[in-house]
Amino acid sequence: MPTPGTITNCPPGLEYLHQINRLIVCQRFELLDVLRNLETSKTYEIMNNQGQRIYLAEERTNWFLQCLCGSSRPFTMTIYDNVGRDVIVLHKALRCSCCWSSCCLQKLKVEAPPGETIGYVYQYCHPQLPQFKIKNQDKEDVLKIRGPCMVFSYLRTLTFNLLSLDEEMIIGKISKPYTGSGCLRGILSNDNKFGIQFPFDLDVKIKALMLGASFLILNWTTCILNSGHKNHPERLCQQLLALNFANPLQN
Repeated sequence: MPTPGTITNCPPGLEYLHQINRLIVCQRFELLDVLRNLETSKTYEIMNNQGQRIYLAEERTNWFLQCLCGSSRPFTMTIYDNVGRDVIVLHKALRCSCCWSSCCLQKLKVEAPPGETIGYVYQYCHPQLPQFKIKNQDKEDVLKIRGPCMVFSYLRTLTFNLLSLDEEMIIGKISKPYTGSGCLRGILSNDNKFGIQFPFDLDVKIKALMLGASFLILNWTTCILNSGHKNHPERLCQQLLALNFANPLQN
């Protein structure tokens, strides 16, 4: 995507988000890391709905924490624009997958540019559904995110709705498509991606917070769905994707 012009009161690098209402995030797979069941880093391309790359996100993972904590690990993810500038940094705290204890609730801090906090994403307790709050830099609630019941989530698309604070209006959503039974469909369709939708006129800082929330939520759902399954089919699917697509992002 071409570099946009300067926009008043917009953190540098977030101008890309000003005139879009959808993001598509697609993970890159490194063949050796997937086959060894050890991902020393995770890399994602972030695109608009035209398939043009806006950002590149990279998470560098400590080898020990990756082995010990898996999807529960803390991480710092840096998001770069197309000229290589650091525009967003995400800091996730160490939390396990249990959502019924306050000490385990997920937390994420979002900086844009690096060093300047623009907000937070907090999970909060709910007896049935995963729920999150988007907060501004002063930790005041701005929006809510409500997910589906995780019991049947193996069998359908995962959709997390972005809601107004009174939960009366759906403003946007974060969704991860269901790839069908087995791994074949995922290989053929290159379905290792998720989408984010929001209004055109939503503040760019809130759009950046939604992008951060999507990484937090998808990491959390991976932890939930894979818990208790050492050899979960998702791992096999990733291995097959790595073997069949040297570069899974090519269209």
